[in-house]
Amino acid sequence: MILNLKEIIKSDTALSPDAGSTIFSLINRGLLERQDIKLDFYGIEVVTSAFLNAAIGQLYSKFESKDLNEHLKIVNLPIEDRALLRKVIERAKDYFQDQKSFEERMDDLYGDE
Repeated sequence: MILNLKEIIKSDTALSPDAGSTIFSLINRGLLERQDIKLDFYGIEVVTSAFLNAAIGQLYSKFESKDLNEHLKIVNLPIEDRALLRKVIERAKDYFQDQKSFEERMDDLYGDE
């Protein structure tokens, strides 16, 4: 299954968590049906961490990294956004591995900001 992000969200910017949740639902459904999924960022000009957290980060609450690496491919993500995606994935893995400990560490770091 190929998910053309620009066609689905009808925009060249991937900004909102709502748009990310739409993508999450499509990926989630495909993975549950054991499909290989290609998420294509062709034509997307701007990507935010809020979008990536909702679209990609949430997947780590339901699927193992191994399964996501094997069945989800991300293509045409601009090189300048790849570091952001890596950071979202690292945080999601950390968070969903041990939510309570993660939240305590964030409180220690940032307090009640």
